[in-house]
This record gives sequence, structure tokens and C-alpha cells, in this order.
Amino acid sequence: MVGRERTVGPFKNIPRFWAVSPEELKLKYDLLKHGQPGYVALRKKTQIVGTWDDHDYGLNDAGKEYEGKDASQQLMLDFLDEAPDSQRRKQQGVYAAYTYGPVGKKVKVILLDTRYHRDPLRSDGTMLGETQWRWFEHELQNSDAQIHIIGSSIQVVSNFSAMSQPFFSMESWGMFPSERSRLYAVLRDTNTSGVLFISGDVHFGEISRFDCGLTYPVYDITSSGLTEAVEEKYAFPFSIALALGGWVLPQTMRVHNSRCTTNTCVYGHANFGTFEIDWDANPVIIDANVRDIHGNPVLGETIKLSELQPGYFKSQAVRGRHVKRHCTLESELPWYRKYILAITFIGTLTVSVGTLLMLLVLIAVRLTRRTVRSLTFKED
Repeated sequence: MVGRERTVGPFKNIPRFWAVSPEELKLKYDLLKHGQPGYVALRKKTQIVGTWDDHDYGLNDAGKEYEGKDASQQLMLDFLDEAPDSQRRKQQGVYAAYTYGPVGKKVKVILLDTRYHRDPLRSDGTMLGETQWRWFEHELQNSDAQIHIIGSSIQVVSNFSAMSQPFFSMESWGMFPSERSRLYAVLRDTNTSGVLFISGDVHFGEISRFDCGLTYPVYDITSSGLTEAVEEKYAFPFSIALALGGWVLPQTMRVHNSRCTTNTCVYGHANFGTFEIDWDANPVIIDANVRDIHGNPVLGETIKLSELQPGYFKSQAVRGRHVKRHCTLESELPWYRKYILAITFIGTLTVSVGTLLMLLVLIAVRLTRRTVRSLTFKED
């Protein structure tokens, strides 16, 4: 039922997931690239860049142990029309960086590879590998961009994955606390401004914020998934249970505001994310949105670029006024909040079983009384 291998039933000890073959992976890439009208139209009018997550990589939740990663890397770069002499084809991993815009209005997009070098889950080992860490630091040190959009296939800020244990967990940087601390340290040491994270993997949309990693707020805009969303993937009653999970699980990093179309500020249907930058505004405004398939915003946050500057929390703009801080990590939550899903489940199960037993007892008592009355009447 859980883990990499089935633990019960006739298929015990058989893996729940297995690697996709290069032939099948290429077939699926070609079907999307040449056979999906919407994607074909998109390729004609915009530059497409990207990194991968586990299912593009070739195996669910896989890291550096996956043996087919080199073949998968070349197939993904073929799909993205990467040049034959591209550095991405020569290096180990698909990380890359792109800079857009004129001087003074530059946006740098840094795409990380959280698969190729990653140690096993919960090992608190490396996420990026030393070569990629050095590259990442170099890209930040040599950047003249005003905004840095850092793409991570798994969530950086959100601590939702830690709240769902022991029933299930989702991959996140929270499973590698030392690496996440190193990530913030690199951003601080390089004095990088205007950082926004984008992430996916979890099959729902969410906007998260962390105020104690840098000296300014760090946002993580999660858009997931465009083709497979959590509330559409599972049938009733599992879809209801997943929606209720948004209510039950505490999320200290999630952004709650009036722009949420759901009370939980989680969107579990197909979605995509957008950034709209108003360079003419004073201060410059970044409008971050998670949108439904019709393009309508379902989650959003308006961010001033002036707030994404080193030292913001100690600046005159903040001094003397109350600023709500999002700082509670999953490791800092008390046990009764961390395991609230398990407590709720066990409590609900106990009440349900108790109620059922009570009903059975009442039914048995009534049947017994009827039998006694019937026997008494016959004797009379």
C-alpha cells in the first residue's frame, strides 16, 4: 500500500513503480511535441525552456540511483530543441540559466536539476551535487538581473509534505533540511535580490512564503499540474478526502488572501502559473497568479520588487509597523499539529466504528425484544 514496494496482498514485494523505457519516453515526447495542437501552437510563438521532474526523468521519486538518467537527459533535450553542441548535453544534469530583458529590467531564470545528483529521500544528503552547487553560486554572483526566478521541480518553501505523515509524503526540500539551509545561505552570501521560486510535482496549485530564510520574504509559486490534478485524478470519495485535507493540515507557509477562490487557498484542478511584471509602476510590481484552464486567476499575490531586496525586514519601510511573518518550519511544529492528519483519521475511524457498534447493539436489542414479545404472546 505504501513505499517503493507493495507490502500486502498477492503482489507483495513487487515494485509499485518501474522505469519507463527510452522508446516509450521518446514516443510520449513526440506525441506532445507534434500531436498536441495547443502545444504545437505554443512552440510557434514562444521560446520554451524547462527542467524535469521524476516522470520526465524516468522513474517515480527517483534520484541519482536511476540508471537510465543519461538516456533520459538526451531525450528531454531533444524535446526542448537544445542545440547539438549545447553545454546541457555535455554536463551531468539538465540545469540551465537564461536572462531576458534590457539593462535595468532583466529577469534571470535559473532552472535547477533536483533529480540527477539527489541522494535518497530522508537521507539529508545532497540535492544538487557539488558541481551544480558551484554552478548555481556562479550564476548568482555574475548576475545583473533585477528579478531571479529559480525553478525547482519540487516545492522549496511549502511544508505541506511534512504534515501528511505517516500516511503519505510528497517530495520537497523540507526532506533535505541541510540542503534547504544551504540554498538560503547561498542566496544571502551572494546578496541576491528579487528571488521568486517556481515549483510543481504535487498536482495542486499553492502560493507559499517564508520570511526567515533571507532578510526579505521568499515566495514559492507552485503550479501543478496542467495535465493531471489531484482533485481530478482520484474518484469519489478520495477526491473529497483530499479536498478536506486542505482544511485539516496546518500550513504555516501558505499565503491566504482575498484573491483565493477556495477557502483553503489550494487549487486542486488543472492549472498553470504566470508572472506579470509592471516595470513602469513605482515601485515595480510583480503579479503572480495560478490560473485555471480558462486563464482565470484562482490564486494570486501582488509583490513589490522593493520588498524583495536584502535587508528589507530591517528597512525604514518595515520599521515601526507590524508585519506578519511566515517563519514556522515543519520541524518546529508541536507533535499534535504535525500529526493532525493521523489524529483526525484515527479519531474519525474510532467514532465511526463506535457508532456502528452502537447501532448494531441497538438493532440486536430491538430484535431481542421483538422475539421475547412474540414468544410471550404465543405462550398466552
